[in-house]
Amino acid sequence: MTQSGHRLFQAAHKGWYYISILSVGEGTMRRRVFLGLIGSALSAPFVVRAQEPGRIYRIGFLTPARRQTPPVDAFFDELRANGFVEGQNLLVISGGFEATDDNLTERAQTLVEANLDAIVAGPEGPLRAIRNLTDKVPLVGVVEDMVGAGLVTSFAHPGGNITGISLLSPELDGKRQDILIEAVPAARRIAVMADAAATPPSHTQELQNAGKSRGIEILVFGVSSPDQISSAINSAKAAGADALNFLATPLFSIPGTHNNRMVMERVNALRLPSIFQWPETAEEAGAPFAYGPRFVDIFRQRAQIVAKIFRGAKPSEIPVQQPNRFEFVVNLKAAKAIGYQVPAGLTLRADKLIE
Repeated sequence: MTQSGHRLFQAAHKGWYYISILSVGEGTMRRRVFLGLIGSALSAPFVVRAQEPGRIYRIGFLTPARRQTPPVDAFFDELRANGFVEGQNLLVISGGFEATDDNLTERAQTLVEANLDAIVAGPEGPLRAIRNLTDKVPLVGVVEDMVGAGLVTSFAHPGGNITGISLLSPELDGKRQDILIEAVPAARRIAVMADAAATPPSHTQELQNAGKSRGIEILVFGVSSPDQISSAINSAKAAGADALNFLATPLFSIPGTHNNRMVMERVNALRLPSIFQWPETAEEAGAPFAYGPRFVDIFRQRAQIVAKIFRGAKPSEIPVQQPNRFEFVVNLKAAKAIGYQVPAGLTLRADKLIE
């Protein structure tokens, strides 16, 4: 792939690891390399034991994702590969899937009282709802920045009952903007769709400055709740936006959720080219473009962490991980449906092309 390179790093006690380095600026590259090396080199300083014969391991979830989805299936497939099989030595406590802001506290309380060996929670809202109720049950989360959110002490040494994945995906928002500018060469205005509660003004200002340097006006639209999504997209269209960059946030882009379906319905109705964080959004939801880590891969990574916990590792000893693979997906079929032709040069750079 032309957007990323891969290097090998060898830790004396762990073998070889792939570290992804993105062409999004020297500072970002240094940060990703540094965190990647920490995650690889320090990923097993603890003693790990095999699962106990005859023991039933209990796990719960608090997530907006549905139970019967490819990412969740991938999670259980990865656990199965590690020797933990639902119906044999693994019991899944139901009730935490398709969680919403309205029921987070109630569902979190139910899970904490269920005497679980681990709880998979995320994004940040569900993870905080659980964290507020327990500092004992191991929590495996996924948020944009575990350290920045104050959920762990450091990436290498989380220090409490929480570990998991830090996406750090805002670093890729600028890369997605670059792709969109190339994808819609006639665009003079591009709308940035941001989570008003989570996206700092400094971040959107960086995107505006980058756009200005290329002769593109970047319009910022903040959304505070799901019921504002459609009106914000309508406002972007009315303001003359030629394309939409949906910034990395669970508010818009978790595949298969009600919010994501609402976003795609409105964007397609207005015939606006758009780019998203998760490749699955282009593959399954019909977005023309997506660039980032696979949602399925994030669930597999969390399953690997859960397997370590089941074998006796403490969350405080398991370094917070990052995504280790990024994909650029172009959906030509979706682009054609909104009357848009993708530049040929961009299709050659895609990791996956949907025709």
